[in-house]
Amino acid sequence: MQPEVEILSGLERRIDVVVSAAEVEKEVQAQLKRVARTAKIQGFRPGKAPLSMVERSQGPGIRYEVINNELGKALDSALEQSGLRVAGAPSIEGKEDAPEGSMVFTATFEVYPDITLPNLAELEVTRSKVTVGDAEVERTIDVLRKQRAEYEASEGRAAQDDDRVTLDFKGTIDGEAFDGGSAEGFSFELGQGRMLPEFEEAAKGMKAGEEKTFPLEFPADYGGQEVAGKTAEFTIKIVEVAVPVLPELNDEFAKSLGQAEGDIDSLLEDVRANIEREANARVQARTKASVMDALLAATEFDVPKALVANEIQNRIAMARQELKQRGLPNADDMPIPEDVFKDEAERRVRLGLLLSELVEQAKLEATPEQVRARIEEFAQNYEQPEQVISYYLSDAQRRAEIEAIVLEDNVVEHIVSQAKVSDEDVEFEQLMGTN
Repeated sequence: MQPEVEILSGLERRIDVVVSAAEVEKEVQAQLKRVARTAKIQGFRPGKAPLSMVERSQGPGIRYEVINNELGKALDSALEQSGLRVAGAPSIEGKEDAPEGSMVFTATFEVYPDITLPNLAELEVTRSKVTVGDAEVERTIDVLRKQRAEYEASEGRAAQDDDRVTLDFKGTIDGEAFDGGSAEGFSFELGQGRMLPEFEEAAKGMKAGEEKTFPLEFPADYGGQEVAGKTAEFTIKIVEVAVPVLPELNDEFAKSLGQAEGDIDSLLEDVRANIEREANARVQARTKASVMDALLAATEFDVPKALVANEIQNRIAMARQELKQRGLPNADDMPIPEDVFKDEAERRVRLGLLLSELVEQAKLEATPEQVRARIEEFAQNYEQPEQVISYYLSDAQRRAEIEAIVLEDNVVEHIVSQAKVSDEDVEFEQLMGTN
């Protein structure tokens, strides 16, 4: 007989599950007899204690385990008969008004939603494209040269962007010094955003030996709570202005970047390949985001609260791990509000359910060939790609991560092949965040 399913609100359902008390007792007695054969009870040799004494010591634990097992089997059977797919762990409560000889439990749970996929031909998505030419390679080389610049002091030079400024500074708030507000021989590169804008602006145009006093208002969200939102008065004295001297584009420069032969032409080819790979990954990510946004906007369905709650806990665990890596000593105990991750968690769950439905209906499974190709592509970012490939292929969890990425790629390709697509040319600097 198919169990009666009570529909509560949204995706919540409730059913009653009946467990035979006689079957429970039969299994309890069978397990007690098995335990009694080797049970060690004070005053008796092993396996010689009366069954009644074994039951007093071992019975409650065995009975609890048997009831749980029988309940699990009965619930699985009821769910199978009802054709329900449970999302999250059911909440179980016993009922007091059970018929004689039976134990009745109420299981409350959520089910997965029925999802109707949108007409993919009606989706409007943007496909991003980028061009990597000689100019982009040259700009990347310039960045690499600047990162390896050496600095030479320049007498009488007015400090400007990219110069390294060494100075002494002292700050006060209401005439009082504060922690971290003063230093001697402090150096930084102008125009890199390392210092607050007012500080950098004050140092620009100054020469070695010059002194200046200026106000600086700390942002309300500044990391140091004692000065956040307050206005300080700083006095700075320039000790040295040094200009960057870029390394020449020669064999030695190529070797410094890991080009063993010191071949500039090979270096330029490697740089072009690297930035093409990175740029392509970023435009693919932009296209993917457009596809996912369009897919989400075209569908509406209830999301299981249990899955959202699980995702929130995953987000919190990842946040704690990141705090640990940053060296925060109390990361495990720091309160992290769940609401911070609620919207993101619901979006991820909703998108995951959508993608699963689309993958199943359109048969978009990741093939072993696709997974290996993606691993090989990823491995090119490392000095020893073969080791990376072997690592991912031999580790089931890591391989599963790549399979998930390939599945998403398959979904994107499938939707783009059917949707209304607008091509968008993205500037290289905008794409790479360098403009």
